[in-house]
Amino acid sequence: MTKADLIDDVSRVVDMTRKESEIIVEAIFESIVRSLRMNDKIEIRGFGSFRTRQRQPRIGRNPKTGARVDVAAKKIPYFKPSKELRDLVNTSAPAVVAAAEPAKAEEALPTSTPS
Repeated sequence: MTKADLIDDVSRVVDMTRKESEIIVEAIFESIVRSLRMNDKIEIRGFGSFRTRQRQPRIGRNPKTGARVDVAAKKIPYFKPSKELRDLVNTSAPAVVAAAEPAKAEEALPTSTPS
């Protein structure tokens, strides 16, 4: 899925114009980036959390020449999915639908008392 696909999905779901949906998606991404720059942790319950990790300076090698290169310390963004997201990704879609349908069928059955 691309950013354009995400904007289209938001536009369809909330019945807004594509331009309004683009503003919403951009605002969310900007908020995430701003928080990460300030070393804040972003936690979205049921989805996951974003945070930064610090990488130490190191000495690397230029793969073409083999020369030593100093690599500076830096912060990298890191995403940790929630258990709920991992479970949703690891279950197949038909199983999720099939698991929901028996509950509906049980609700539709009339309840009777044993005689």
